[in-house]
Amino acid sequence: MAISLMQPSFPETNTSSLLSLEFNPTLSQPYIQHSQMKSLFKSKPKSPAEIVRQTRTLLLSLNGSGEHRGSKREEKTDELNKHIRELKLILYGSSDSEPVAEACAQLTQEFFKENTLHLLIVSLPKLGLEARRDATQVVANLQRQQVHSRIIASAYMEANLNLIDILISGYEDPDLALHYGGMLRECIRHQSIARYVLESEHIKKFFNYIQLPNFDIAADAMATFKELLTRHKSTVAGFLSKNYDWFFQDFNSKLLESDSYITKRQAVKLLSQILLDRSNSVVMVRYVNSKDNLRILMNLLRESSKNIQTDAFHVFKLFAANQNKPPEIVSILIANRSKLLRFLADFKMDREDEQFEEDKAQVVKEIAELEQAGST
Repeated sequence: MAISLMQPSFPETNTSSLLSLEFNPTLSQPYIQHSQMKSLFKSKPKSPAEIVRQTRTLLLSLNGSGEHRGSKREEKTDELNKHIRELKLILYGSSDSEPVAEACAQLTQEFFKENTLHLLIVSLPKLGLEARRDATQVVANLQRQQVHSRIIASAYMEANLNLIDILISGYEDPDLALHYGGMLRECIRHQSIARYVLESEHIKKFFNYIQLPNFDIAADAMATFKELLTRHKSTVAGFLSKNYDWFFQDFNSKLLESDSYITKRQAVKLLSQILLDRSNSVVMVRYVNSKDNLRILMNLLRESSKNIQTDAFHVFKLFAANQNKPPEIVSILIANRSKLLRFLADFKMDREDEQFEEDKAQVVKEIAELEQAGST
């Protein structure tokens, strides 16, 4: 049977008059416009899960054995770039709209279900610069996303620690270092991942990464190093207690005594943060009982940089305030008493700082009393 396509019916209007309406300039709103007809056949918007699945397919194709070549490969790469950008928009929103929690949850669940995260990370070297930036933001954001009130990235990363190995080794590739470094810092928000890095041989690599000649990469490595040593208090305290000898030997010789001003400044500031944290009190006591450590800090007080002097002072005051100073510490302080007191008399902040003045007065008092104790 033949099926006829019937024209829509309009009150008191025949087909010819309907056609004339579309082109009648005297009518403000024609019944049917071409653009409206075209919109009826638009494809249904893709769900977040569909975008992730298509991204995975494109990533697999990108890592294939050359199935697509030339213009076809470029077309696939462009399509992949658009998908990664779309994933970022779902997770971060745009200037016009906030991210939708349900969409983010769907995207996250699908990402970790089929190893898409793994594919995206290992494919980064094959992506262009903009796609790498977008991918970095996607991976970073996924570390914080919750699905049914759980951050599922933590368990996934713990089960795929080889990805952390890849991210850390990225510091050895100038083209990938900042991207992988950004991902890595978000991953070590998970305590289990930070513990893995601290307990592995990877942590020793950071003493070299921090001194790389590329300033941006060295600064990024220091930011990651600082995060590892300050975020998870109990994990850090356990690591420092267990690895005290080699860690502070490398910290002192490679960072505090570095020829680089930037490295030295960042290191002494980090040391101050570590030792002044109450969770590291046992480590702090051990550190300030060492005459070698005291000599290093006294040398840092002599630096021409006011910033280094200030951060060094915040560590030096711990040596002075220690009420159970070993004899060798007392001897060094007494031998250098006059120089230290002259230095402290002239040592002032650029801005008024009551806490600093109180700390300095206490240090002066401690050193002065040591003179009296040593002369009896």
